[in-house]
Amino acid sequence: MAVYGYHRTSTKEQHLDRGIIEIQNFCREHHLELIDIFTDQMTGKKFDRPEYQFLKKRICLGDMLIITELDRLGRNKLGILKELRYFQEKGVRVMVLELPTTLIDLSKFSNELARMMIETINNMMIELYVSMADAEMKKKEKRQREGYETKHMRGEWDEIGRPAVMGWELFYQYFEKVVAGEITPTELRRELNMTHSTFYRYRNMYYKKYVKKFQSED
Repeated sequence: MAVYGYHRTSTKEQHLDRGIIEIQNFCREHHLELIDIFTDQMTGKKFDRPEYQFLKKRICLGDMLIITELDRLGRNKLGILKELRYFQEKGVRVMVLELPTTLIDLSKFSNELARMMIETINNMMIELYVSMADAEMKKKEKRQREGYETKHMRGEWDEIGRPAVMGWELFYQYFEKVVAGEITPTELRRELNMTHSTFYRYRNMYYKKYVKKFQSED
């Protein structure tokens, strides 16, 4: 059995250290030999992150994956559940440090009914935590939009300096839908209520930031 860790932050401004230390401390306390910790500093809405994909190729039947929180795995509810099913079908045990029931080794239960009950509770807790993380992200985006709209209505731009229409990271998450072909640029611009010039300024920043990604796809 090999033990791996995974940790993700949305931006490079956020530090990976806390999550890495938590995983290392847990393994040390429980006498687990940690092989490696894979990390990404990218949005959690999509799962095509380089280190995460490398982890999925490397991890095998009987291995263990440790993450600190479910939203470190991803930010999309259906996506997280799909990834957890992937590991389950591959025979990989996923341990989430914020969910105590995932830390219980079900293989040590001799009572089949007890094992089924713990597994059922575990699945319910995962569903609950994933839903909470998904709802929190949507609430955060809503508050951010409302905050900008309120400042605009109050005419506070001149007093505090006109800020960006929205955070770059938030725009990048929305623009991923255009890259994935789920929506057209015009449809997204209207959905975000952006002017033509502002939208394409943000879009150009996106392409500039991810220029290597698009060059590799050519």
